[in-house]
Amino acid sequence: MTEIQTKDAEMTKVDVNQQTLANYWKENRNLVLTMLAIWFAVSYLIQLFSGAINSIVIAGFPLGYYMGSQGALIIFVVMIFIYAKKMNELDKKYNLEEEDE
Repeated sequence: MTEIQTKDAEMTKVDVNQQTLANYWKENRNLVLTMLAIWFAVSYLIQLFSGAINSIVIAGFPLGYYMGSQGALIIFVVMIFIYAKKMNELDKKYNLEEEDE
């Protein structure tokens, strides 16, 4: 049994064994590492190849410029929503989701 502190300062008992917690954190870590890899690729790798991709034009701007000014921001916002959705799914899978009030 693992005790989880709620915001009302009462303890709630949840039937979670160590193996379940280990699996949960392993999946959580893999999700975070995947998101970091995407962030790194969008932030740095695309910019390294901007000379090669500038021949592609989007809305009148070269793709290298577009990715630096707009594309990266769009991808980062989408990543936030994907991360939140995946974490909610992971919490439900391991029965660790927060209760709605």
